[in-house]
Amino acid sequence: MNAAGAVLRNEVAVRIRAGILLIIPLYMTLTLIDAIWGTRWIVDGNSLVDTYETDWDGHTIYAAQVVKRTWEYSVQTGVLFYGLFEMLAGMTVFTSRLSPTILISTFLARKTAPVWKPLAPKRFAWSIGATLIAVCLVFFNPVPVADFVNGLAGQPLLPDTVSFMPYWIPLILVWVCLGFMWMESVLGFCVGCKVHALFVKLGILKEECEACNNIDWDEIARRNAAKQLAGK
Repeated sequence: MNAAGAVLRNEVAVRIRAGILLIIPLYMTLTLIDAIWGTRWIVDGNSLVDTYETDWDGHTIYAAQVVKRTWEYSVQTGVLFYGLFEMLAGMTVFTSRLSPTILISTFLARKTAPVWKPLAPKRFAWSIGATLIAVCLVFFNPVPVADFVNGLAGQPLLPDTVSFMPYWIPLILVWVCLGFMWMESVLGFCVGCKVHALFVKLGILKEECEACNNIDWDEIARRNAAKQLAGK
């Protein structure tokens, strides 16, 4: 934080953190691909019985005991809640101390000269990430969400027996999240920050003075040390 009270972020550590958190949208993408396009039936290999018959293509026909596959998303829900915590933890200086990825990325960036930038654009980007995660949480937990909404409304607004959200919504969102985090960690391009800049240009949001906030802490330390030596 600078003298004017503006909260800053170390861009080097932020990019490292984005690379660490990249594993979350990657894991959720693989989960959704398996849930949407994966096999829906489980075959008991011990129950396979040769019928001694063939189909029109000459393939041997077997009889087997099969059950319809069901998905249980408690692990995915826990991962999403952790990702939501990480997005929210970076919003303030105090809560950032509770984030494992912030602590790890700060440690990994300790030997690299920090690049200080205003935190406001990154807060906006993380709020977008938190929104995407919240939508995915709703998709993976339709029954609890439906029960909660219907309980508040006092009437059945959402079905509690089937998923009310089309599968393509979270599938697109996880790919968007994966692309955003990859661009930030690899290319150093923050899409959320660019959207924040656009809103600032449109007058929707207020922008901090980045030139004033881009402080060289090492240079300040050298000047303070020189002043102390001069005063002796």
